[in-house]
Amino acid sequence: MKKLTFLIVLILGFELSAQSLEGSWRLVEQNGLKLDTVEVIRIYEDNYFAENAKNNTTDEFLWAEGGEYQTGDYKEIIDFTTRDKDLVGATLDPKLTFINKDKIQINDVTNDEIWERISDAKNDLTGNWVITGRKSDGEISRSTPGDRRTIKILGGDRFQWAAFNSKTGEFFGSGAGTYQAKDGKYTENIENFSRDKNRVGAKLQFDYIFKDGEWHHIGKSSKGDPMYEIWSPYADAYQKKSIAEDDKY
Repeated sequence: MKKLTFLIVLILGFELSAQSLEGSWRLVEQNGLKLDTVEVIRIYEDNYFAENAKNNTTDEFLWAEGGEYQTGDYKEIIDFTTRDKDLVGATLDPKLTFINKDKIQINDVTNDEIWERISDAKNDLTGNWVITGRKSDGEISRSTPGDRRTIKILGGDRFQWAAFNSKTGEFFGSGAGTYQAKDGKYTENIENFSRDKNRVGAKLQFDYIFKDGEWHHIGKSSKGDPMYEIWSPYADAYQKKSIAEDDKY
């Protein structure tokens, strides 16, 4: 009997460890209540997550937040949040449980949330990126991202970018929505925009190429200005934080 119990525990433990968070998720229930007027989307990719929320009726931006996460003993390190600036830099340890492959439950001291997976699709640009360069008048200028940075995370057919300072807690903006990336063509469909809700519904098209592992993003900005951006994999631009070291927060 003891051998059978051990085998069951071993199998369940293996199944749990085999589950993947990568992709996009929608919050469908909070504290027993279905979400109807608010849309909350979260993307997990490359050990980073980003979340954005809007009012479904008015398209009003509600919040954005994100940071690194750890699986197994699930933890989050908050890099940016518009909900509580004092949480920037903190390590949170909510309980995350897989209900099934495409549904998870996240509990903390104030909320009990049910999330459903939207998609785990991957393509050329799937991953977490940070901007490290721009091209203007034929000249490329490079920068080393520090506390102030702009990241863009893409996964499960969803994208979110965010500009922030992870030291001061300042937040400069975020945009999110769906995207397609194939054969060098990248298209964004904006569904949430912190600076101007009137941008919701816009469709932006760009070209992309890869050079030395970096994403060169070419086209026009939402204002119609020429744009050439260089994005590097986040993991290459930053040394991975140790969550254990950050527990002091």
